[in-house]
Amino acid sequence: MSAHTNTLANGHHGHHGHDDHGHDHDHDHDDGHEPSTFKGYMTGFVLAVILTVIPFWLVMGKVFEQSSTTALFLMGFAAVQIVVHMVYFLHMNARSEGGWNMLALIFTLVIVAITLAGSIWVMFHLNQNMMPGMMHDMKNMP
Repeated sequence: MSAHTNTLANGHHGHHGHDDHGHDHDHDHDDGHEPSTFKGYMTGFVLAVILTVIPFWLVMGKVFEQSSTTALFLMGFAAVQIVVHMVYFLHMNARSEGGWNMLALIFTLVIVAITLAGSIWVMFHLNQNMMPGMMHDMKNMP
């Protein structure tokens, strides 16, 4: 029994030490850079500035004929900038906080998607069903 307890204590101690070293090593190796250094923050800042200036130029320079094309590009740049902010300034990755940060992000995105889809669905049906008498009168007009 004491040999089993000794093994558990050694295994637990070795496992804990390996986790601390492994987490730091995986963090350095996984990102390829250390985001919490000055260089990491400056890289994030430069990327954020570039991802702000390009959409500003697209709108002010009227680069695209159709505003819908410009809007699609703006949404794309906004999505990329959200990822840049999360990685470089919030230090989020799949391993941070044991994966709970990523799980919380996915949960938040699902809730936002459900809220947006539900709101658009309700507004669409309200628009379709609002004042049905007016639509009927307009169809009967010569």
